[in-house]
Formats: sequence, C-alpha cells, structure tokens
Amino acid sequence: MEPTETNMGWPIAPNLTPGLAGSPSAAPARPYAAQKRRVTMYMSINYPLEVNADLADFNNRNIAMFELRRLLYPKYEWAAGPEYKQGIAGPMDMFLADFRSCLDFVAEVTEQPTPFILRVNQEGELHLLDERVLGDTDTLILISSDHLKTGQQPFPAEIEALQEFLGREGARLVLCPHHEVGLADDPEVREMEHLHHGDVFVGRQERFSGFARALFTAFNIPIINQWGLHPAKVPGTNEPAPLRIAEDLDTPGLLRGVKTIGAHAHLPHLAVLTDDTTAVRVLATQRIDLEAPPHPWVQAGNTEFNALVWLPPNGKRAADVLVTDLTRFMALFGDKENLQKFWRNLAQW
Repeated sequence: MEPTETNMGWPIAPNLTPGLAGSPSAAPARPYAAQKRRVTMYMSINYPLEVNADLADFNNRNIAMFELRRLLYPKYEWAAGPEYKQGIAGPMDMFLADFRSCLDFVAEVTEQPTPFILRVNQEGELHLLDERVLGDTDTLILISSDHLKTGQQPFPAEIEALQEFLGREGARLVLCPHHEVGLADDPEVREMEHLHHGDVFVGRQERFSGFARALFTAFNIPIINQWGLHPAKVPGTNEPAPLRIAEDLDTPGLLRGVKTIGAHAHLPHLAVLTDDTTAVRVLATQRIDLEAPPHPWVQAGNTEFNALVWLPPNGKRAADVLVTDLTRFMALFGDKENLQKFWRNLAQW
C-alpha cells in the first residue's frame, strides 16, 4: 500500500478540544484510580514558530517536505501533490503523528485517556503547563523538541505549579530533551559532528530543548543534553546494540525485559553534572559506533553515552525524575517490541 495522509497517521489533533485559550482540554478531569496511572504527554514546542522558520537558513530548524522528497526520492513522492504541505509543516505533522503509537499503547495499559498537549498549538493558542494539566496527572512525559532559538521558557506560575507537582508523593516527571549538534564555532568541528551522526536532514547546527534545560536549572537537576552520537549496531545488522544496563540501580524495573530503547540514528549524551551517585543514577548507557566517522567526544576517549538517568525522590522533591531522549517515545525508527516493554514499565511505575 502506498503511504497516504491517512495511513501515515495524519491528521493528528493535539489539544483536541482546546476550550479556553490556555486550557489543554475541555474534557473532564481523569479520576484517580489505584494501579491506573494518569499519564500526560506535553510537547514544549511553539508550532507556528517551528513551521514558519526561515527556509533560507539550513540550521536550527526542521526539514521541509520538499527537501524530504528531494533527499529521499522517490520514497515520499506520494506527498508531491498540492494537498500536502510542502513546507516544514508537512514533516512536522508526520513527527507529531508518530507519538500516537505510544499514546494509544499507554492508554491501553493504564485504562486511562492519555492527553497529548502542544505548548503552542497549530492555531497559535498557548497551553500553559499548570494545574489544569498537572491536576489529574500522575506521570508527566515532557517532550522538549523545541529549538533553542524559539525561546520556549516556563513562566514563573508554571515553575510554581511544577514545584507543587514534584512535591507530590508518587508523581513522576519524565524529561525528554533531544540532541545538540554544532555547538562549536569552528566549521570544521561542525562538519566532523555532521559526518559522524550522518543525518542529512540535520543542519550543521541544531540545538534543541530550551524548555527542558530551563527545568533542569529551575529544579536543580544536574543533567545537560550534549552532542548527537551515532549508536553502535549489532554487527552485520541494522539492529541497535544492547544497552549496558545497571540492573542493581534499576529498582523501579524500568528496563525489566528491555534490551534496547529504539533505533534512532543519533542520540544525545545525558551528561551528569554531579558526583553524587545516590542523587543521580545512570540506569543505562549506549555504546557509540566506533566504525562511524570520527567525533570530538570519541576522540577524547569516550566510547559510550548515558541513555537513561533516574533521580529518585530527594529532600523536598517527593517525585521521581527520569531523563531520556524524546525519540524513546516514537515508533518510526523501529525496535517496537523493546519500546513497548519500556512504555509498559514506565506506565505501571
């Protein structure tokens, strides 16, 4: 079957019934039920700013449909007609739709609706991350796919609401940044990074996750997303190499039965900025493909990167915090069986 707008998952409608501006949904609040966690996915993008980025600048923006068609010709020629969005909005809508598999799966596991909320939606409406979102949420998955240049930052009232959420026993905050490539000013270093990760869709500089970084700072979470590293594969295959799992540290069982978490071609190192191994626990690392073109971080002697980091409750923070890459919640890149095991473990945690 040839791909179509329908079978690619379009259209997707985050904030399906927006109600008042700033309100994520007019749907009734989900009642608390033991063993049926209420999971919410919140994506911190400003949709209009992302899709209307200047096409003349190859950096720090998402790819446009006409570029995707040209680079992967003829794979996406089904989307050549005028009924398809040829700018950035076309692939952006595909990107949004790819979270549906996770959302549907989590809803089935928890027997609770799983809202998907954009910070600024297609109509330009701002949906604050406040009590209207957090009040009936037990687990918040925050997808920070916002480019730094769009300036997405939480307001003081949102910090206050999140502080209250993090003070709630049993709450979980899952922060999901993405890669940071091309931070160096030297164009030769940027080119080295680009050749290493190998993604022709990405410019020589692409810096993501300003919203997540703001939360790292606000709540003293000593983690930063760095680089875009090409993970190792099982020799002779396109399958991702198994994670190195710290089973003794994974007391929540988040990686129970899991060997890998997705097959995305480039992933960030989640750098831990403290030596306190009781406050911050690296549950899994992922090997770097040492057969890929060189990379500054590999040249410095590194052979793996942090893939999943857990911060247990600490002091006034009664909630758990988990940090991992946002593509761990997307099905497009493969490894669906392992992903679903991870999603189930997280939904039942």
